[in-house]
Formats: sequence, C-alpha cells, structure tokens
Amino acid sequence: MQPLFADRIEAGQLLAAELERYAEQPSTIVLGIPRGGVVVASQVAHALRLPLDIFVVRKLGAPGQEELAMGAVALDGFYLLNHDVVEHLNISEAEVQEVLRQEQKELQRREHVYRQGRDPLPIEGRTVLLVDDGMATGSSLRASIQMLRSRRPGEIIVAVPVGPPDTLAALKKEVHDVVCVRAPKPFRAIGCWYHDFAPTSDEEVIDLLQRAQNQSR
Repeated sequence: MQPLFADRIEAGQLLAAELERYAEQPSTIVLGIPRGGVVVASQVAHALRLPLDIFVVRKLGAPGQEELAMGAVALDGFYLLNHDVVEHLNISEAEVQEVLRQEQKELQRREHVYRQGRDPLPIEGRTVLLVDDGMATGSSLRASIQMLRSRRPGEIIVAVPVGPPDTLAALKKEVHDVVCVRAPKPFRAIGCWYHDFAPTSDEEVIDLLQRAQNQSR
C-alpha cells in the first residue's frame, strides 16, 4: 500500500483541480475543518480564489482508544454517536458525557484562538465547500453538515482528498455533492495515504487564516 499524497498541501492542490468549476464563484466559500483540514482547504481556496474560513468540530474518541471515533460534536453542542462502536466497546452514558464535556471545552478554545477576533463568514444562501484532509467514518463531517444546515446555506459540497467508497456513497445522500480525489479499497486509515501526515499545529491554522484574509483584501 503506497501513499497517494506527499502531504496535505499536495492533497489540497489535487482536490482543488477536482473543484475547478467553483473557481471565482461569488456565492461560494471554503470551510476547513481544523486542524489538518484547514491546510487542505487553504490550498483549495487559494487555487479557486475563494474566501476561506473554519468550521470547528471535534471527534469523540472512545475512552482508552482515543483514535477510534465513537462520534463527533459541533460547536453548538450538536453531536452524533456511532452506536455500533459505543455498544461494541460497552461505553457507558457517563463516559460519553465526560468525553462530550471535554471536547466541547476544546471546541470553544479553538474557536476563540483561531478566529483572533474575526467574525465568521456569512453562510446563508451560499455554496459551501466543506473540506477535510480525509474521511474515515464520516462522523465529523456529518456533525458539520447538521450544524451547517441550521445556517441555511444554498448548497453543501463535501470535499476530501481520500475516503472509503462506502462512506462516500452514504454521505452523498446527505449533501448536494461529494468530491473526492481517491477512494481506495480496502481503506484502513486516512494517515496511511499520506507520506507526511504530521499533526497540524494551532499556529499553522492561525497563520493560514491570516494569510487568506490578507489575500482577500
């Protein structure tokens, strides 16, 4: 199994090529899911000459197996659970609520730190390109979609460099379109398809958002 992308920058460039039809559309914005998704989204926004913003959600890691997603939570408290994972690992309601509490606190911190006082871009009536660095279970993206709908966008297009075929097909029923560069099978994990999948720092996210704002002036 060989990596498909050198890093998130290359993945974003390749994803942008798949989204060329949205270039310079005045009603379209790019929303990156922090942290790694913002690196990919910044390449998409730059190539298509579109505004860039963030959409903060957090994976709910299973207790003791934090890399395994048992769901995801969005900033307004909306959350989704993967009940198969919860039941298989016999995770209690108290454990779920504790993970939720911790992740909501982290969501609030990230929103404050990343925005640096900037207001979110308006979403109502606009086409939203919702970008992450990959999709596995789709929990984070589904939470994002549910929260985005409450802000009444015109269309939601999910865009990722890589994801499993079955998850991509299922998600396509929930949004206007799903755009993906590669859908390998078997899938395994997102990081398997990147040569460099090092964690993205808060500082990198802040810098990318600041650069995008400066370029839009």
